[in-house]
Amino acid sequence: MNKFWRLFSKIRIHPLLWVIIGLGIATGFFWELLILFTIVFIHELGHAAMAQHFNWKIKQIVILPFGGFCDVDEHGNRSMKEDLFVILAGPAQHIIIACLVPLFQMTGILSNEYGEIITRYNLMILFFNLLPIRPLDGGKIIHLLLSVYKPYLQSFQLSLISSSLILVIFHILILVLSPLNLNIWLILLYLDICLWSEWKQQRYIFMRFLLERYYGRNEDFSQLKTLNASGEDYLYQVLIRFNRGCKHLIDIGGEFGQAKLDENEILHAYFTEKRVRAQLKDLVYDQE
Repeated sequence: MNKFWRLFSKIRIHPLLWVIIGLGIATGFFWELLILFTIVFIHELGHAAMAQHFNWKIKQIVILPFGGFCDVDEHGNRSMKEDLFVILAGPAQHIIIACLVPLFQMTGILSNEYGEIITRYNLMILFFNLLPIRPLDGGKIIHLLLSVYKPYLQSFQLSLISSSLILVIFHILILVLSPLNLNIWLILLYLDICLWSEWKQQRYIFMRFLLERYYGRNEDFSQLKTLNASGEDYLYQVLIRFNRGCKHLIDIGGEFGQAKLDENEILHAYFTEKRVRAQLKDLVYDQE
């Protein structure tokens, strides 16, 4: 139980949020803002509690003016079941809230007016988070599904591409249907910035994925996957073909016959020996 209480020590409030709250008090919308941010907080706490249950390393839980995020130090090497549970734990909180609101209304804890506000905001945040756009939960689910069939880096890049296309469509729709809605434009701007940040960090995210595999901080791999390669292939060309949940054996044909390399040999050469420009044939010659 203590490990769940420790989650509260990781909560961080973005300074701009206090400005928004001040504006809410000045304009008479304090209670509406409080309800909105409370729902966001419960949503992020759901992610964090599930991550804590699986002993993930949680860096911080950040509440922003336009949402929040649970920042974990995990990079694609946990089991897909754990990953899915952590993602869905956030939206699951909205179902709990939806069930509690009528109960609180019947017992008089909540007035019908505030019950309706909570229900409206609760559904709004739920549907918003399930949009298939990174870094929202819907976008993370798309990435997880793609990673079942595609290498980790490729699945991440495809999720970024699909997120960008959907976000462009939303921009066009808002431009046509509600061009003067400042709140929606601010939310879209926030998503634009987040998505651009993930585009820039994709190599860093991929390197963390590989480093976790190399240092053994990963799941028990469920299957062995053989990658056919040429001795002329560079190490990075092989690394970008790595899948999550698989242990890789690299089969090098051609002049080397049936030479095989374990993925750890490639990771060791790439990260420890710094042979970032080496080819597979160089590692085979080292073994002879």
